[in-house]
Amino acid sequence: MSRAADKPHLSREHALDLLRAMMRIRRFEGECARLYTEQKIRGFLHLYDGEEAIAAGIIPVLEARDRIVATYREHAHALVRGIPMNAVMAEMFGKQEGCSHGRGGSMHLFSSETNFYGGNAIVGGGMPVAVGLALSDHMRGDDVVTACFFGEGAVAEGEFHESLNLAALWSLPVLFICENNLYAMGTALDRSESVTDIHKKPDCYGIDAEVVDGMDVVAVEAAARRAIAKVRETGAPHFLECRTYRFRAHSMFDAQLYRDKSEVEEWREKGPIVRFREWLEDAGMAHGEEIEKIAEEIEGEVAEAVAFAERGSWEPVTELTRFTYADRTA
Repeated sequence: MSRAADKPHLSREHALDLLRAMMRIRRFEGECARLYTEQKIRGFLHLYDGEEAIAAGIIPVLEARDRIVATYREHAHALVRGIPMNAVMAEMFGKQEGCSHGRGGSMHLFSSETNFYGGNAIVGGGMPVAVGLALSDHMRGDDVVTACFFGEGAVAEGEFHESLNLAALWSLPVLFICENNLYAMGTALDRSESVTDIHKKPDCYGIDAEVVDGMDVVAVEAAARRAIAKVRETGAPHFLECRTYRFRAHSMFDAQLYRDKSEVEEWREKGPIVRFREWLEDAGMAHGEEIEKIAEEIEGEVAEAVAFAERGSWEPVTELTRFTYADRTA
């Protein structure tokens, strides 16, 4: 565990905001897992449990005008970006009140109001989208940053290399963020990659990269500030490898035969929420009762989100072709 002296100065208010963001993600997804077993949430469900420090540390550093492209494990990114929990939960239920009108579900959260360009069900599929968005901003001369999240499994895909190459070749303002949780969809990193230091791969394209402890929210935030400032100043891409670990299965259908339960428990003991909470209490910046109050507030928000989704409405069959084609009259 990091000692108080190991951390840069944080205001108490900001530190509690970071803890709240991670706890909010964890509790929301815990409820989603329960609702999935009750078949109220259907389809695929990929949870972020253990990786909360990455979304919580990076996304608040971005400006409102910046863009975000995520993966199918994107509930955390959506919540931290500011999409209301009610709208996210309603989308999980497939209700019209959801942020994608119930048409996207867990893997396709979207919000034009927050410049959140959604999750993507294809491994690495969001990377070309991010490059396209950045190209648009580059051509307009805007100093907007596109943050592109992806897992280390995407490194084996052609889109990874094509996207990095074009971003470097055209000098596009993309911050590539690899959430390296070691197992992709179920294959250990050293069984799929000859070079397991992911941050070394962008060097082939002349892209500066940094590796950071993805279980340390303060370290992630500090790295994000440096990277985002550099992308905005130079207009060129940058790469962050955030080394983390997912505590839950790849999806709710995953039997996790590729790792031992003891390994998961060992990682849980040094998880981002546990580490940061212990540090806050050790530094005298927060007390147990105060943290429990935050937990109660989040519990209430989650309960209201579930009730909102339950009250939501199903899309009428007569509207199934809506959004299929562009409205020529608009």
